[in-house]
Amino acid sequence: MSKKLTKSRSDRKLAGVCGGLAAYFNIDATIVRLIFAIGALFSFGTLLLIYIVLYFILPDETAGNTYRSSTEDEANKSW
Repeated sequence: MSKKLTKSRSDRKLAGVCGGLAAYFNIDATIVRLIFAIGALFSFGTLLLIYIVLYFILPDETAGNTYRSSTEDEANKSW
């Protein structure tokens, strides 16, 4: 099965773009969010514009299209 870049439904803070990128590249979503936040400040809003474009371009993740295992999702939940 080939990977597809999608917006995350389970790991989203705003729109799921950073969560989807993190799942696609198999890294922590917090790292991607920090890169976008710091990059948006130092790139004079260019990364913010890229985020908005990705929000409209990327499809939503479907129920069967998850990259992270269910045990990993359970471990990341904070009650």
